[in-house]
Amino acid sequence: MAKKSYSTPKGRRAVVIGGLRTPFCKAFTELTKLDTIALGRAAVGGLLKKLDVAPREIDSIVWGGVVLPPLTVNVGREIVLDLRLPHSIEGMTVTRACASGLQAITTAAASIERGDADVVIAGGSDSTSNAPIAFPPKVVQSMGPLVLGGKASPADYLGVLAQMMPLSEILPRVPKIAERTTGEVMGESAERMARRNEISRQAQDELALRSHQRAAAAITSGRFDAETTPVETPDGWVHGDNLVRADTNLDKLSGLRPAFAKDGSVTAGNASPLTDGAAAVLLMSEDKAKALGYKPLAAIRSWSYVGVDPTDQLLIGPALCMPRALERAGLELADVDLIDIHEAFAAQVLSVIKMLESDGFARERLGRDKAVGRVDSERLNVHGGSIAIGHPFAATGARMVTTMSNELAASDKATAVLGICAAGGLGAAAVLERVA
Repeated sequence: MAKKSYSTPKGRRAVVIGGLRTPFCKAFTELTKLDTIALGRAAVGGLLKKLDVAPREIDSIVWGGVVLPPLTVNVGREIVLDLRLPHSIEGMTVTRACASGLQAITTAAASIERGDADVVIAGGSDSTSNAPIAFPPKVVQSMGPLVLGGKASPADYLGVLAQMMPLSEILPRVPKIAERTTGEVMGESAERMARRNEISRQAQDELALRSHQRAAAAITSGRFDAETTPVETPDGWVHGDNLVRADTNLDKLSGLRPAFAKDGSVTAGNASPLTDGAAAVLLMSEDKAKALGYKPLAAIRSWSYVGVDPTDQLLIGPALCMPRALERAGLELADVDLIDIHEAFAAQVLSVIKMLESDGFARERLGRDKAVGRVDSERLNVHGGSIAIGHPFAATGARMVTTMSNELAASDKATAVLGICAAGGLGAAAVLERVA
């Protein structure tokens, strides 16, 4: 396959100056009282302080969100206003399910490369703890005219309520993370992928264990200190992640019951948990970074987004877009030093790896003669992944970019490729390169 290089105008290359995130915490624990705007404010505020960014230099904020507040969906702009940044900083919010954070970053990079901006903050946040609980349409359609009319009496409300009985039909609905087109929750899709691709329970648990061990080692070594900011809540300060289990082992993981099928292999231990958190990244044009005296960590070399049939393999997208991003960067998988794949489920990661290593998949889905390449576990998720660290949907992409940028800058590694699966049958990928 011929390589197609991805190039940008001179001086317009988008570079990562730094990133910062809040602690990632299990839903309904330490960060419950902070909504997605408050989490985003904490991450961006901490980033500005850490990197000593003059607010007047910022052109825009591009923010990712999945669980958006019903009445304030433009979280990016609300962060600008809450932090009392110059009103001239425009803000927008993008959503691409679990790839929303990466979408925000590549949108910012594209804006920089085009010349529309020189300094952009991009990232994402989500608070599963504060997900809106929706009333059934029957309630909204019946009560809406009364509420919006403003002149209804208590008797009017009682009259409408009587028409909506039985009570079981009008109770609020608990949010369900299910595909609108299939009705299938993501864990059920992962279960199907595990069976179809012959991914064993043991292999899934081993990947989950490695994720926890590597994340725990990163915490112990202080590796995450530079990319995590303490957050103040009404109940006190939260200083670190609370999902990483340094003491877990295969016996504990293998003892967990299947979560989505009685005879299944996907468990709470080998799947990413519901998580609250935020992550932010500062990007600049290369020329602007030089003018302001910043030393970039990495550059955004290429990216790719794809869609797949949700009824087929919902989470297989990274197996298609990672090769495309590599091709646009003029690279093969064997050329890349680091591979970071979002761990929605161990079954999904292992399925993607199997497809990348498959000649048949390469011929059928990618138009290649041979497999994309082997994924060496020593290059994969070197500081753990979402199974251990957690997955605040829209924050994960920015966390991955931050960690990989720091790793490239701190080591002799040159390139990293990122892959993320997302609801709706979407895949996202990006290639980062160290800035010499």
